[in-house]
Amino acid sequence: MPGRNLPGTGRRAARVAVGQSTTHDLEFGDEVVIKRYRSWDRREPQREWTALTLLAEHAPGLAPAPIRADLNVSPPTVVMSRLPGHVLRGAPATVAQIDAVAAAFTRLHQAIPGPVLEAVEPAAWGPAAAVAKVRTWADKRPDLGHDADVRHAFQEGATWLATNAPDRLISDPLPPVLGLSDGNHANYLWDDGDRQVRLLDWEDSGRSDRAFEIAEFCEHTSRLDGTFDTEHLLAAVNVTEKEHRRIHDFRRLLALGWLLMLGPAGPFTARSPAGTLERQAQRVLHLLA
Repeated sequence: MPGRNLPGTGRRAARVAVGQSTTHDLEFGDEVVIKRYRSWDRREPQREWTALTLLAEHAPGLAPAPIRADLNVSPPTVVMSRLPGHVLRGAPATVAQIDAVAAAFTRLHQAIPGPVLEAVEPAAWGPAAAVAKVRTWADKRPDLGHDADVRHAFQEGATWLATNAPDRLISDPLPPVLGLSDGNHANYLWDDGDRQVRLLDWEDSGRSDRAFEIAEFCEHTSRLDGTFDTEHLLAAVNVTEKEHRRIHDFRRLLALGWLLMLGPAGPFTARSPAGTLERQAQRVLHLLA
């Protein structure tokens, strides 16, 4: 299980302290990964252990297998199996890899029985939190620089936020699924051997909305590190017409949120290549068209 900033999974045992933007430390053994959490105010260790345990029972092989958890020590620790493969971030995604992501989503979203999901706490990041946060950021009118397309994208986005479309995303939910609640493509591990994708980093997971989960993957800015055919993915996951409409509106919401975070004073500006803000503006305008 490589960390969010670690693209490889070599077999040598190693201790890895990940960067300041991460929330945990990882220690790699030949067969296991030990994850020690730097923060747990959102119940990250409990969320991860719950998800891994449920998936081991209902969808074995889709995620690391849970081995041991020490949740009441400082720092909390989860031990899980180590998976082979490399993450889908930083390189062009092939058709086979996109199809495997779609298959992983489908299996995940069908795996956990409804009565079991009712006992799972809501994901840390979901529709209500996203709508509230993006509206709050937009109301602050953050500095987005002087690029005309960026300013146009913000104005179009603010107009859309003022409609009732975002509210419908909260008031008319679909049946819940277990969600990873993190669209970072570094959380999706491709195995060349069996040509499957497995999912990593369940620390923000919980009961979620399927349309939101798919949109979160589609619009996470990690997609800019390589290439990923989003439209192929959406065709492969076989969504209903209602789900497709909700996914599209969630994509608008999340793309606008990233635009607001990528301005000159935004929290992700320093970590993004030159031109990222302008590319994101084009994404927002395309989705709002």
